[in-house]
Order: sequence, then C-alpha cells, then structure tokens
Amino acid sequence: MIKSILIFNNHGKPRLIRFYQYFAEEMQQQIIRETFHLVSKRDDNVCNFLEGGSLIGGSDDKLIYRHYATLYFVFCVDSSESELGILDLIQVFVETLDKCFENVCELDLIFHMDKVHYILQEVVMGGMVLETNMNEIVAQVELQNRMEKSEVAVQQPALKSHICEFAWRSVGGPRSRRLCREEHEPARDSPQHQHRRHQYQSAEPLPVLNGHPR
Repeated sequence: MIKSILIFNNHGKPRLIRFYQYFAEEMQQQIIRETFHLVSKRDDNVCNFLEGGSLIGGSDDKLIYRHYATLYFVFCVDSSESELGILDLIQVFVETLDKCFENVCELDLIFHMDKVHYILQEVVMGGMVLETNMNEIVAQVELQNRMEKSEVAVQQPALKSHICEFAWRSVGGPRSRRLCREEHEPARDSPQHQHRRHQYQSAEPLPVLNGHPR
C-alpha cells in the first residue's frame, strides 16, 4: 500500500502532499522535514529507495523517490509494494504531468494544483494503484477538460444576463439598458427579428386613454 506521496523542491518546500493514512498536521510537517533530510543528502549515483524514517514507519516502510531537476517525487510504501514497480509508477506520473502541461515545471504544480491532484487521483486513490497506462490517464484528463469547457459554455449566457442586470441596476440609465438589450436581442436582419417584427405588426393596437396605453 502507498502510505503517502510527497513532492517538494530542492529547498524542501512542499509542492504536493497526499497522506493515505491519518497524521496530525504537526506530525505531517515533521514527516515532510525528515523525508527531505533523508532524501536530499543522498548522492545521485545511489539507489532510489531507502528505509522509511522513524516518524513514518521505520524499517517496515520504504521511501522510493526520483529526482527531476528542481523536484523530488517521494512515495512512502509498505513492504507489500515492489520498489521497481513504484519507480516505474513515479515515471508514469511525471510523464503524464509533462504531457498534460507540455514541459511541466515547478510552477505548474503551484498554479494548477487542482489539475495535478486530479491526475494523481487517476493514478493512485486510497493508497492503491488504479492505472499505470499513461494514454488512459491522459484520455481521462482530456475528457474532464472537455466537460469543464462545456459547463462553462452553458453557464456563460446566464452569467452575461446577470452581469447586464447588475450593470443596469448599479449604473442605471437608458444607455446601459440599451447595450444589454442589443447584446441579447437578435440582429435586425436575422429570421428571429423578422418573425418578432411580424408578430408586433399583426398584434391588435393597445387602447389609448389620454394619450397613454392602459
């Protein structure tokens, strides 16, 4: 089982933290500091896994990591997981990020944290590996992006209507009302406008009393 996934930069600043077992907030910060201390002092020519720290499980757990440019990707797992399998899983996760963000960098993890978490959930959920095929993961991410864009397209007309209503109430005046009406009404040469004009012309005139409609 995967117990935690930690991503931090060369200075120990966390960029993504996911624990799959409960730790208090203070304990989580201690685990992050201890893990960074254990991983950062290792040379690049040594193996990529070592025994877990004293806070996260000791010799029963393992820290498996990869170092890419300015980021460390660290998976803490129990003895039931394969070291080489987790190394491949980290590679799949990083390649998926690189494909989704087009040359992923540390700033992508900072400013697109929600998307990074979604990609991670397609790979690991509840400490269990869900998918290792990068193409399947990318397909699910693209599907999610299309769904979000379609929702935005549906919400935009209602949002414009609310903005116009707010502008008319806040600013007032015929000009604000006319601009909102022109934005939502069909063009004069459109079939909708011609049909509406025909309806107005064929309607019965309003009765007039003292020059004003009743």
